[in-house]
Amino acid sequence: MPDALSAKTIELIKTSVPALADHGTAITQNMYRRLFQEDHIRELFNHSNQGDGGSQVHALAKAILAYASNIDNLAALGPMVERIAHKHIGYHILPEHYPYVARALLGAIEEILGDAAKDDVMAAWGEAYWFLAEILKGREQQIRTELETRTGGWTGWRSFFVAEKIRESEVVTSFILRPEDGRTVVRHLPGQYLTVRLTLPDGYDIKRNYSISSGPNDEYYRISVKREANGQGGSVYLHDQAEVGTRIEVTPPAGDFYLADEIADPVVLLSGGVGLTPMVSMLEAIAAEQRELDVHFLHGALNSSTHAMDSHVRSIAREHGRTKVRTFYSEPTSRDAAGYSHDFDGFITMDWLKANTPFKAARFYLCGPKPFLRSMVAGLTREGVAQDRINYEFFGPSDEKLEAA
Repeated sequence: MPDALSAKTIELIKTSVPALADHGTAITQNMYRRLFQEDHIRELFNHSNQGDGGSQVHALAKAILAYASNIDNLAALGPMVERIAHKHIGYHILPEHYPYVARALLGAIEEILGDAAKDDVMAAWGEAYWFLAEILKGREQQIRTELETRTGGWTGWRSFFVAEKIRESEVVTSFILRPEDGRTVVRHLPGQYLTVRLTLPDGYDIKRNYSISSGPNDEYYRISVKREANGQGGSVYLHDQAEVGTRIEVTPPAGDFYLADEIADPVVLLSGGVGLTPMVSMLEAIAAEQRELDVHFLHGALNSSTHAMDSHVRSIAREHGRTKVRTFYSEPTSRDAAGYSHDFDGFITMDWLKANTPFKAARFYLCGPKPFLRSMVAGLTREGVAQDRINYEFFGPSDEKLEAA
């Protein structure tokens, strides 16, 4: 592979940017339609994110546009490459799968752009695709090698079973997953997720990503799953049908959102809804390994019926001794009272954060629904918190830049 794209390719890709901006979603929809004609390729994907309104369709369209727009400044794509590489580790996407994507993507570009997809433009896109593919394959191999050499590490699918099932609230249940072979598991980075493969009663396999809610250890992982009434099988199956002993296949922990090592600054763990799950993992890790660190654990929930793991979080905070826990209920029930079931009515606000946290000195870690993230990340940015102090995780594909919201 050449060390750089040719000047001609860069020029032609840049000229494609307006067309991609206009037709990106149509291209990715067409690409997935072509790709999923191959059953063994179709089985690699999480299909809850697909379809006309699927977030993955829009996320890929934005990723392709970002690649074209930055084709002469690929260093700017580092975070995107890292996120995609980790997703590929989770779904066990291998080098031999890349040619299928190439055919589907290039065929979609040619069909959607029509007369604008001249031979030289298509040749440029072929060169650009394989250039990026080699970067991704190289990074994915680095991650796999690192996982394989760590204690308890593995690659690909490994059999686990549900060792415990714990109801955390009316909508959230935790599952303790232990490996069937009884051997150790690789310690995850607090904030990372597992990709699980579930076999539904009809025999159909589905794949889902769930944040790990336990601190790093050698024995098990805990995932805490919200039951989504309109979900496509994963959360409903786990809540209603998975019991102690149920077999679940798992790829190694992955994800580029995680707690930094050896933090000296105060930490604000800020979450909404089931977004607290990676924050609980971070808090457990801090309590075990960084006892001198000051932590603010701030969580927003609807009310006590949906609020999960509160007693567990407060127990860790008491044991740690340097963690402050504050909870906000936006829709408290008649059974809820500020100062008893939770700390404050309403939503977490920038004014409250500025008055009650080490705002300019802290590192912020955020996770939750997109409206929550959009509000919090944009607010922190407007208030002058440096970008390298704001770390956030999407649940699902990232199809927008929250800072610009």
